Amino acid sequence: MTFALSQRSLNNLTGVQPALIAVVKRAIQITKVDFGVIEGVRTQMRQQELVNSGASQTMNSRHLTGHAVDLMAYIGDRASWELNLYDDIADAMKAAAIELDTPIKWGAAW
Repeated sequence: MTFALSQRSLNNLTGVQPALIAVVKRAIQITKVDFGVIEGVRTQMRQQELVNSGASQTMNSRHLTGHAVDLMAYIGDRASWELNLYDDIADAMKAAAIELDTPIKWGAAW
């Protein structure tokens, strides 16, 4: 099955580095698992909120420069945090990055 990014996901890519956008757009075409972009570029204020809540541990996030995106797996219209789904998404992102000669680092591999 071929998936496509929703308009919301495309909107969330605004300001993200073009090479990373290309990787995400290619990954959605080759993934086994549907996903969406839930966050791209963050403001300093948003990053501070995430640090304050414990959802992030740094004010030096690559989201601030458009070099990171957060992805959410979907099963049908339901969002899912099942880890095995993210392994499949990571595989698609890695394959797309290799194909497009764009080095990336999967966030779960920090």
